[in-house]
Amino acid sequence: MKDFPCLPEGAKPDVLHPMCPSRQVLAHLTSRWGALILVALSGKTLRFSQLRRALGNVSERMLAQTLQGLEADRMILRVAHDVVPPHVDYSLTEIGEEAAGLVKGLAAWVERRLPEILAGREVRLEPDQV
Repeated sequence: MKDFPCLPEGAKPDVLHPMCPSRQVLAHLTSRWGALILVALSGKTLRFSQLRRALGNVSERMLAQTLQGLEADRMILRVAHDVVPPHVDYSLTEIGEEAAGLVKGLAAWVERRLPEILAGREVRLEPDQV
């Protein structure tokens, strides 16, 4: 396996290592907006405004920053068309689609288990049980 210049010589990727760049990639993929962007773009190409509408209450700035991070990680392909007004398409790369599949699996699990999760929030301990 290839060495990573930001890790000690001979070190392999390890998300638990504080200096491993895998932590930043994981943070991009599992951030609130990163995960939702992956789900929204799965199998689709969307323009910035379409993506923003699909996500709901994300600010333009936050969406732009999250897209830049995912693009830097090669999860997203950004295609700017030379037209007026500017037209930019976003889609997932091959590894982005793979990551989206994993995130969608987690999202499906959350949706499936949501009633149990929410019911657990309603359970309150009596003072003598604390």
